Amino acid sequence: MNKLLVVNKGDVETEYNISINESFDGLLEFLSKESNKKYAKICIVTDSNVAKFYSDEVNSLLNELDSTIYIHVFEAGEASKNLDTLSKLYEDLIKFRMDRNDLLVALGGGVVGDLTGFCAATYLRGIDYIQVPTTLLSQVDSSIGGKTAVDFMKYKNMVGAFYMPRLVYINVNTLKTLDSKQFSSGMGEVIKHGLIQDEDYYDYIIANKADIRNNTSNSLIELIYGSCLIKSRVVEEDPKEKGIRAYLNFGHTIGHAIEKLSNYSLFHGECVSLGMMSALYISNQLGYISEEEMHNTKDILEYFGLKTSVNSNDFDKKEILNATKSDKKMDNNHIKFVVLEEIGKAGIRRDISDEMLLDAIDYILE
Repeated sequence: MNKLLVVNKGDVETEYNISINESFDGLLEFLSKESNKKYAKICIVTDSNVAKFYSDEVNSLLNELDSTIYIHVFEAGEASKNLDTLSKLYEDLIKFRMDRNDLLVALGGGVVGDLTGFCAATYLRGIDYIQVPTTLLSQVDSSIGGKTAVDFMKYKNMVGAFYMPRLVYINVNTLKTLDSKQFSSGMGEVIKHGLIQDEDYYDYIIANKADIRNNTSNSLIELIYGSCLIKSRVVEEDPKEKGIRAYLNFGHTIGHAIEKLSNYSLFHGECVSLGMMSALYISNQLGYISEEEMHNTKDILEYFGLKTSVNSNDFDKKEILNATKSDKKMDNNHIKFVVLEEIGKAGIRRDISDEMLLDAIDYILE
């Protein structure tokens, strides 16, 4: 079983396909058919964790293209998503004499995809790259939509560019090598997609939660396809985050603040889950959603091992509030806060007071 999704259909500059599969076997054919190019040199960019599992397999497949293949490996983790790591990648590409007719392959999770994409956007003013995401979070979120970035001075994704991949190739069986916390982290974004855009998809997650948690291949393909479909629809309508793409930031205002204050010791999806619970609290206080709907969401987040509260000894609510003020999503000194007007429908408020934010932060502090 496999699924194919076209993103930005009809736009020759930015159109690309997302192929969802149960192995890497179709990568070679997919790349040959979709790229319409013969790449003399290909650089696989990956991290130290993913390299141990998949770099040899992907390298072996790509060698059949009669291209010169290079592999660049950097240390795994969010701490590597910075200009120093990017600089070392630039150095290798120069050493390999990569030019604008060559290709980068982002093999890994969100850190690999974001950093490789930003490198592709800026090296020689732009070369081709493809996304081969290996974590649930990257498969449903960061590999789609062309957002690329590195962190700067502990500010997440502060330096970046919008730059679309040539294609995205997803092998759902890579999820079977993920630890449970990384899988849970991805489910934070998956559940978010249903909450903001598609109630039927949200209901599908709840109805099939056991198969999803047990990594049943067909249920994973349907899950990832549904999430990619939601994100691609939003991205197509608003590629540069001028309007509804901001809905994808549901849970991120407070979530990113907690992530930063934890010094990135918490997974991104855990922080988004916490941020969503705060946003659900505000949505309830504004009269949009019921307490029952809040509790149902809390239950499904916890079913997939996501945090819905943190210890008040570990975080200070005023520090969390202050951290939200440095978020790049600020608009003329006002937070563009994403609320749920109903399950499956998001909205933006610019009038959320500090007092309401502090109450929402209190709600998730034990």
